[in-house]
Amino acid sequence: MSMSGGSDDGEPMMEMNTTPLIDVLLVLLIMFIITIPIQTHAVKVDLPQNDPNQTQQLVEPDKNKITIDAAGVVAWNGTPVDDLTLRQYLDATTAIKPEPELHFQPDAQARYEVVDRILAVIKRSQISKLGFIGNEQYRNDF
Repeated sequence: MSMSGGSDDGEPMMEMNTTPLIDVLLVLLIMFIITIPIQTHAVKVDLPQNDPNQTQQLVEPDKNKITIDAAGVVAWNGTPVDDLTLRQYLDATTAIKPEPELHFQPDAQARYEVVDRILAVIKRSQISKLGFIGNEQYRNDF
C-alpha cells in the first residue's frame, strides 16, 4: 500500500485539496442559517368589536323579558339572540344597580332541552330576580 503523492516521474500533484473549501462552505452555511430572521406567518383578520354601548341600550333598567317560541328561538326583549349574546345581556343586567327583574316566558310547545339550556345560562349568570310569567294561562290544564 503506497500513497500517491504524484506521478512516478516526480511531477507535482495537480489536484486541488477540497476538504478545507468544504469546511469553510459548511461554516458559512451554518452562519447564514443562524442569522436568518425567524419567519412569522400572520393572517390578518378583521374581527368585529364588541360595543358595550349597544349592550347597555338593549338592557332595560327596570325589567327584561326572555321568551322562547315553539320553534325554540330565544328572544331578549323581542330580539332573537344566541346563547353567547344572551349571556352578555345577563352580565350587563347584573352590573346594573338595582338589578332589574328578569321575566322568563317559554311557549307551551317549546322543547324542554331548549328551556333547560336557557335556565342553565340564567343560573350561571347569577341573576337574583327571576320570574316565570304566563303560567297562569295553563292553570286549568292540570
